[in-house]
Amino acid sequence: MRIAVAHVAGADATLPLPRYATAGAAGADVCANFPDRKTIPLAPGARVAVPTGLRFGIPPGVEVQVRPRSGLALKHGVTVANAPGTIDADYRGEVRVLLVNLGTEPVEIAHGMRIAQLVAAPVLRADFAPGEPDDTARGAGGFGSTGIDP
Repeated sequence: MRIAVAHVAGADATLPLPRYATAGAAGADVCANFPDRKTIPLAPGARVAVPTGLRFGIPPGVEVQVRPRSGLALKHGVTVANAPGTIDADYRGEVRVLLVNLGTEPVEIAHGMRIAQLVAAPVLRADFAPGEPDDTARGAGGFGSTGIDP
């Protein structure tokens, strides 16, 4: 599948487009792209919408999911706040990644830093209609209703 990618005005076009780090990678890494090439601090508990400098032409029937990078999460506690985020097929604005620092130390988000990974996925659209749901063995059992294994 081909997804068209364009830079927004003022973006650093020398940074790589999203790319897969290995042949078996499911997610393509995307970089922070600050118009002024700056570095910004991300304090513990803080959130920031990091620009990528990119906009996408996602085909109908596809979404692009924005997911955390495991290394940032493990080493620094930085993750995608709304993971997985969704880039809809009809969105044509600049993609920004909503990062949150769940760690205990400030983290510098630098221009060109790989901040998230993008996964293209098919979309099924449901027809939500009035009606009574079928009964199941679980029924209305919610959180923890299936038990906790040691």
